Amino acid sequence: MKTYVVKRLFFAGVTFFVIVTSVFFLLRLAPGGPFDGERRLPAEIEANLKAAYDLDAPLIVQYGKFMANLAQGDLGPSFKQKDFSVNELIAAGLPTSAALGITAFVLALMMGLGIGITAGLQPGSVVDSVVMGLSNLNIAVPTIVAAPMMVLVFSVTLSLFPAGGADSALHFVLPTVALAIPLSAEIARIMRGSIAEVSHEPHVKTARSKGLSTSRIVLRHMMPIACIPLISFLAPAAAGLLVGSVVVEQIFDLPGIGRYYVAALSRDYTLVMGVTIVYAFAILLFNFIVDLSYGLVDPRIRVET
Repeated sequence: MKTYVVKRLFFAGVTFFVIVTSVFFLLRLAPGGPFDGERRLPAEIEANLKAAYDLDAPLIVQYGKFMANLAQGDLGPSFKQKDFSVNELIAAGLPTSAALGITAFVLALMMGLGIGITAGLQPGSVVDSVVMGLSNLNIAVPTIVAAPMMVLVFSVTLSLFPAGGADSALHFVLPTVALAIPLSAEIARIMRGSIAEVSHEPHVKTARSKGLSTSRIVLRHMMPIACIPLISFLAPAAAGLLVGSVVVEQIFDLPGIGRYYVAALSRDYTLVMGVTIVYAFAILLFNFIVDLSYGLVDPRIRVET
């Protein structure tokens, strides 16, 4: 098991290095620069700004300095928000993004498991057709469409929830639901298929013949096996949740780190790199946790050391 963990950590580290390196060079090689604007700066001023941020150095030298600072936890100054460092900007926005992402993930998991198990226990029934039809609709409608519709209905028309901001818990209701609905539909589809398939396993039939309650059969005999495909899905689902949060934060005007990706349009190199590093680290960490979860969920799975 220790050998497996070390291998997974090694590959995660290599992947992280490749992501950071690729984004660094792609940003630098893209047309334009952080000091380009509608009105071009005088050559002397632009040269001084580039010298102040080491942008006049060879690209490989800039990369070496960035990686050295990153090893010390320093993401550098923001090129556009000159009064703040990238560390300060991320520290200010990360709690909002984390709260939104975690809440949406938990809500999606609860909704998806409930719907999927209900439909999977009654395959082909009216209940199955209705709930899975709604789930397919939730998948078909993208967040960028569903979120404004929710604002129109629940904020503008009914005045039940605020349309934007992050001043109270109520401000997070619509963003959380908008972010959770598509993921819950995906989870429901996976669980529905898994439960329907596992229900024909011999050990489940034996449990039924013994007169065990449905809840006990589901929790003790079906879920450990039915969750295997779901666990495989959760890591890429988390990635999709992170990407979706960028859209949701923009629509609901939430002060999270997703809004900083707009900085890519203005070539704020360090800020874009900082947000990318946070997202990449979160995704790789989640993948690592998922990899280690297989053996805990299904005792039949054993990792070869």
